[in-house]
Amino acid sequence: MNTKYDAIVIGSGHAGCEAVLALARMGHQTLLLTMNLDSIAFLACNPSIGGTAKGHLVCEIDALGGEIGINADKTTIQRRMLNSSKGPAVQSLRAQADKVAYHTTMKQTLENTPNLFVKQGEAKDIVVKDGKVVAVKTVQGDTFETQAVVVCTGVYLKSDIIIGKCRLNSGPNGFAPANYLTKSLAKLGLTIRRFKTGTPVRVHADTINYDILEEQCGEDNIQTFSFMTKKAPKNVIKCYLTYTNEQTHKLILDNLDQAPMYNGDIKSEGPRYCPSIESKVVRFSDKNQHQLFLEPEAMSTKEVYIQGFSTSMPTYLQDQMVHSVKGLENAHIMRDAYAIEYDCIDSLQLYPTLQYKNVNGLYFAGQINGTSGYEEAAAQGIIAGINAALYIQGKEPFILKRNEAYIGVLIDDLTTKGTNEPYRMMTSRAEFRLQLRQDNADLRLTQKGHDIGLVSKQRYAVFKKRIKQIEEFKKELKTIISPKKLEAMFAEKGESIPKVGLTIKDILKRSQIYSEDLVKYFPEYAKYPANVIKEIEIELKYEGYLAKQNIQIEQSRKQENTTLSVELDYSKIKGLRMEARQKLNAVKPLSLGQASRISGVSPADIAVLTVYLKTLNKNN
Repeated sequence: MNTKYDAIVIGSGHAGCEAVLALARMGHQTLLLTMNLDSIAFLACNPSIGGTAKGHLVCEIDALGGEIGINADKTTIQRRMLNSSKGPAVQSLRAQADKVAYHTTMKQTLENTPNLFVKQGEAKDIVVKDGKVVAVKTVQGDTFETQAVVVCTGVYLKSDIIIGKCRLNSGPNGFAPANYLTKSLAKLGLTIRRFKTGTPVRVHADTINYDILEEQCGEDNIQTFSFMTKKAPKNVIKCYLTYTNEQTHKLILDNLDQAPMYNGDIKSEGPRYCPSIESKVVRFSDKNQHQLFLEPEAMSTKEVYIQGFSTSMPTYLQDQMVHSVKGLENAHIMRDAYAIEYDCIDSLQLYPTLQYKNVNGLYFAGQINGTSGYEEAAAQGIIAGINAALYIQGKEPFILKRNEAYIGVLIDDLTTKGTNEPYRMMTSRAEFRLQLRQDNADLRLTQKGHDIGLVSKQRYAVFKKRIKQIEEFKKELKTIISPKKLEAMFAEKGESIPKVGLTIKDILKRSQIYSEDLVKYFPEYAKYPANVIKEIEIELKYEGYLAKQNIQIEQSRKQENTTLSVELDYSKIKGLRMEARQKLNAVKPLSLGQASRISGVSPADIAVLTVYLKTLNKNN
């Protein structure tokens, strides 16, 4: 048995999978230590990937050379583009994944990856010597020497499942909890916090009355998560929509004393943007109903997930609540809903590389950092894995800026602002979101992934081919089409028919004309992939807005490029307010831009810091 590895990843959820794949693909002998092989890439809550802003994260991970997008495309059973009636900046791909196939396919990928070793075991201690990680000890008695560790324990640290008055020391879905590692993390100086999340009931498909419910069908002509997916997945299942009602709400309100969230049994912070059904009923008391989506979990099971019905109520009340809903009057609950409490750390103790500030070679990714969601976890996982690999190689770290990726926004928020509740990515958090779209994730990030050695030759060839096709189509934009040939298309789309010929560029800039229309009326352009023409169309339609945003990005770049030493003692800088000194010393920002985003640091403090840096540079 090997007892020495370049790196060790603890935990095999979505963060762990991306971290270990990044390390192994960048050439490092890496051990994935997981408590249960059956929990690899397990979809413990919703059997879906993507969604608002989360779809952006998946596409970005894919563009960097990650796996979540490929795996989601392979196992999709239904997919839709959310916010399709809005602009491209907020459109987000969401796919129902086959829960069983998703786990199995990712496990196969890990098992077949060179340099990657999977072992079932539970981490107990992270051994540090002279400020560096040197080993990991397991509950089973093994000691594995290593240069870097990525901790991706998800919601398993000292996790408790709560259903009414029942509290079980258990991980999600009946998996065992990780009860030993927290002590080691605390001993290393990490601040341990307690967060909470939850999941809805699963009901038997044959006990649902689908005839009286609203169908939710998938969409076919939309992009995939991965730029490597050649054949778009088919929609093979239907989802259904139903609603809670006044009877449901009365049951909840009359029994709030039974709800652990309200009777004091749960004291930890829960997710603001994914609340329990009892929280929604209390918080939005003016609403008579709330949407519930019925989503099949896999092709090989009859279990159906009720999205929007998360609760920790006692089982007898869960039964009554479910049966009060239209279409679920006779539904048989196969798995009870539950809340789960778990240990996590304060993300302000991490650098933007996701390395712990007090220990070289120790990285953290996923829900242990206070986030919620598979996609947020996977995004942190790939960055932690990349930086662990670069650390081993003695190279400069890899940090994505806020204007470069949603991943950059996510990690900057965590390491600069921190979070007091499970953090969820949203499009509104990205100030440069018009630049950070799903469709251009590869154009923004694949070259970066290639430069650090993660993007494969095959993926890079696909990327270079797409770049070439975009450049070729740009040459077509000057082609002039006569008014006569434009009549039919303009009439159908409600555009005024031109009196003179128009270039392809002018045609695509029209608000009611899209790339699909161009190909329909001028089939000669079908030789270009649909995503190539769509890319140019978006750039043309939003040309003015993109130009304005580029100016804003350029203005912020000066602050981002002004680096700050982690050795800087802010308590000695005259003119800084006491709060600013304390916050700056706690966060240890890597740039003036990051410093400006710290809560409690004012523009006046930044001005003082700027003057101090100029004086420092003059003296040096």
